[in-house]
Amino acid sequence: MGISNTHLRFTIHGLPKGYNEIDIVAVAVVLLLTLVICYSTRESSWLNMVLTVLHILFIVFIIVVGFWRAKWKNFTEPENPKNPGGFFPFGPSGVFNGAAVVYVSYIGYDAVSTMAEEVKNPVKDIPVGVSSSVIIVSILYCLMAASVTASLPYDMIDPDSPFSGAFKVGSSGCRWVSNVIGVGASFGILTSLLVAMLGQARYMCVIGRSRVLPSWFAKVHPKTSTPVNASTFLGIFTAAIALFTDLNILLNLISIGALFVFYMVANAVIYRRYVTMGTTNPWPTISFLSCFTLISVMFNLLWHFGPSGKPKAFLLGACVTMAIGVLQLFHFMVPQTRKPEFWGVPLMPWIPSISIFLNIFLLSSLDRASYVQFGFFSCLSVLVYVLYSVHSSFDAEEVGALSQKTGESMKESVESEDNTLKV
Repeated sequence: MGISNTHLRFTIHGLPKGYNEIDIVAVAVVLLLTLVICYSTRESSWLNMVLTVLHILFIVFIIVVGFWRAKWKNFTEPENPKNPGGFFPFGPSGVFNGAAVVYVSYIGYDAVSTMAEEVKNPVKDIPVGVSSSVIIVSILYCLMAASVTASLPYDMIDPDSPFSGAFKVGSSGCRWVSNVIGVGASFGILTSLLVAMLGQARYMCVIGRSRVLPSWFAKVHPKTSTPVNASTFLGIFTAAIALFTDLNILLNLISIGALFVFYMVANAVIYRRYVTMGTTNPWPTISFLSCFTLISVMFNLLWHFGPSGKPKAFLLGACVTMAIGVLQLFHFMVPQTRKPEFWGVPLMPWIPSISIFLNIFLLSSLDRASYVQFGFFSCLSVLVYVLYSVHSSFDAEEVGALSQKTGESMKESVESEDNTLKV
């Protein structure tokens, strides 16, 4: 078993590829952020705010400098004439394949909802915070992508470091910009880590309260008011993964997990809006969701494996027509039974249905290894749920119901004694 040193990582040649690079710096950063999260929510929020402001300033700097040295021909003309040209050099499939990779940048906004217990007015502030964040970040992402594409032809962009690498090419007067971008990227990584770890710790704390996981995870520190056990466990577990796992493997696993979760959430939004337990027949909604998912899967199979040319376009158009028809039929025949009092998804059921379709489409763009890893961890989660969580949460519910009944009976006995004394 040999060991070699590459930059800040140690490569152990006896381990499988993708799991053979030891990253001590990543472990140190994760453990340091864990200490910040365990110390105080307010201090970690202030740190997150400072890092976010600095990160946004660096993003604006990249956009301004990128457009300052832009050449508009770079949007359509590659450096090598043999490579495909045009504004969409790889067609619609290239756009969606890129979207499946970039999708990982849009996860984490749900972490805001986990802070609802620590927000003054969560009913108003949480939806506004999530929606405005997504809109602002989407605009910044598009401007960043446009600036780097305008400053350099697409076939000269370094896939490992596209922004800093873009300013290393060409005149030496702009090479200092790449160093500044490297510093800004570091702030972005720290911000993403901090928000993700804050949210995940609170997820685990809530799950611990319901006894789906051991109640040890639900412990809140009396002085700092933070879920210290969940934060510590996740920090150590995250550091262990960061120690040896390649980033691309983690990104693909995160992408498939996020896409699957968002697919389930879109289904749940429709189900909750159109079904009220005990008063509404759920089968029309379940049938619509199953049918729409099946049509989306058919569209993806035809997209990847269908015959080329006009037959493929005809079959894809038929799938789209079927999806719209099923959606319209459901919209006119099944009324909504529940409408949110303060804020809810507009244009029901169109927006959640589009989300279902796009999530399935992006899921089909991921590689086989991602599905194998996702299947392994999903089976492991189901095994834990069946062997432990179901029984533990059921027992906790029984105990809660028993204590509630005991409290009611004690209250009735006290009231009866008081009445006896009065008589």
